[in-house]
Amino acid sequence: MKNVITIHNLRKIYASDGDLIHALEGVSLHVCEGELVSIVGPSGCGKSTLLKIVAGLYSPTRGQVLVNGKPVQGPHSDIGIVFQSHVLMSWRTVLRNILLQAEIRGLDMGVHSKRAMELLELVGIVGFENRYPHQLSGGMQQRVAICRALIHDPTLLLMDEPFGALDALTREQMNLELMRIRSKSQKTILFITHSIPEAVFLSDRVIVFSDRPGRVLADIPISFEGPRGLKTMESSGFAQFVGQIREYMQAEGRID
Repeated sequence: MKNVITIHNLRKIYASDGDLIHALEGVSLHVCEGELVSIVGPSGCGKSTLLKIVAGLYSPTRGQVLVNGKPVQGPHSDIGIVFQSHVLMSWRTVLRNILLQAEIRGLDMGVHSKRAMELLELVGIVGFENRYPHQLSGGMQQRVAICRALIHDPTLLLMDEPFGALDALTREQMNLELMRIRSKSQKTILFITHSIPEAVFLSDRVIVFSDRPGRVLADIPISFEGPRGLKTMESSGFAQFVGQIREYMQAEGRID
């Protein structure tokens, strides 16, 4: 299986309000084609910084990042990004929000309007394409953000705590929804979260980061028998994975 993301010996130091922030140190990891890999760690440990480096929004201080075998040297087209805030434009309808990426990239609007409707069907909100963001629930807004990230059919989906602002029940529903979307779209996903149970439920592997400067403490394969559902969270295996990850974070003296 080929690597979609390859990161080697990454360091990131940046200036903030006159101070130097040492965000990442010696980070090496990979994400294979079709995998969903989560990164968990304490607040401020560099998780989101790493994702922005993969996206080409930040430059590393040292080290190398490859996406599909090519060095990342700036923003690139073969990714979609979903942030914690949906960042939808209030004056645009759902459909026009999704098509924004296609407009910016100069893509065929006829082809991508059809694709947008297919994505709305994929995430279960067909019939809402002419609504405005304020007319949708938080979970529906994030579904629109996922459609917008997928409209240009990227290889890689980067998700930075996409469900962190949702209430517990909606977040659980969106976890199930992401599992379904992933199984149908077959995308490679790098997922940032503070929630250990969320990471265990969603992921093929969970990478545990230390406190700042972030470094890799563990890379834990996650496997369960049969398809994952709400009952998975009640299993002894699930509790064991959650406990294993918590032990790493407790050893650092930090757990969120």
